[in-house]
Amino acid sequence: MSRLLSPGLVRGLLPPLSLAALLIAIFWLQPRTMSYFGLNLLLNLAVPIALATIAQMFILCVNELDLSIGAFVSLVACITATWLNDTPLLGVLALAGLVGIYALLGALIHLRDLPSIVVTLGMSFVWLGLAVLVLPTPGGKVPDSIRTLMTLKPPYVPFPILASVLLAVIVHLVLMRSAWGTVLRGAGGNPKSLARAGWSILRIKMTMFALAGFFGVLSGMALVGLTTSADANIALRYTLLSIAGVILGGGEFVGGRVSPIGAVIGAVTLALAGSFLSFLKLNPDWQIGAQGAILIIVLALRVLISRAEARA
Repeated sequence: MSRLLSPGLVRGLLPPLSLAALLIAIFWLQPRTMSYFGLNLLLNLAVPIALATIAQMFILCVNELDLSIGAFVSLVACITATWLNDTPLLGVLALAGLVGIYALLGALIHLRDLPSIVVTLGMSFVWLGLAVLVLPTPGGKVPDSIRTLMTLKPPYVPFPILASVLLAVIVHLVLMRSAWGTVLRGAGGNPKSLARAGWSILRIKMTMFALAGFFGVLSGMALVGLTTSADANIALRYTLLSIAGVILGGGEFVGGRVSPIGAVIGAVTLALAGSFLSFLKLNPDWQIGAQGAILIIVLALRVLISRAEARA
């Protein structure tokens, strides 16, 4: 019995238990949400938030932090709603170029030993300025193919749930169950040993930043697929949401300890938290603070569990 209730097991179950508790509270407040249409409405923005959270997770995995992912997703949304729709080739080249720039940022941070917080904070202003140049006023039009994908209505299970599960499983298999993923995570857990074994930390960091850029691009495209238009500030709050999602899902700021499944669960939990707070008729100005309070409560529980693990 003690093994079944071990601190390690409780720690692993904390993200899904938090999600389950929030769902129960929502169903109790609004029983009509317990349906295909209700869940689809509740989780409408879960996919782009989950993709941005996965992007942040790759950065945290190598002991760095990205404070520009929200502005980056906004820029991608603006490019998707303009260049990708009007001149697809230019749009594809621009988005591919952004992924390349993310890889170069990883190289710059590693080679010059710069604090990623400062570099990415500066880049957030660059992304925001470019977004304003691409789309000075809100508008644009989403490509039909992206709109069709993001509004799919599969039978029995809403699309946001299917997409979130698929995302979590694919990233988990690649990062947590493959030899390549073990090497990538090692750059955050024990980079010196990895370097002594002959692996290039520079290449690993460039790969992780490129993956973050790739999933940031997917997040921006998915967001425009849901909103059908864009503006330069459409995803600025994704920076804090992505960090919170990774931490809520069991990730750590150092040591390469991350969980793709937990990160997606954390992102979905935060997406649901907005709906839950709306049902409570909480002033929108207080909703972000309330989401932060939820995160603090979960982190406090994790601290208690970690202390229990240390005593065990």
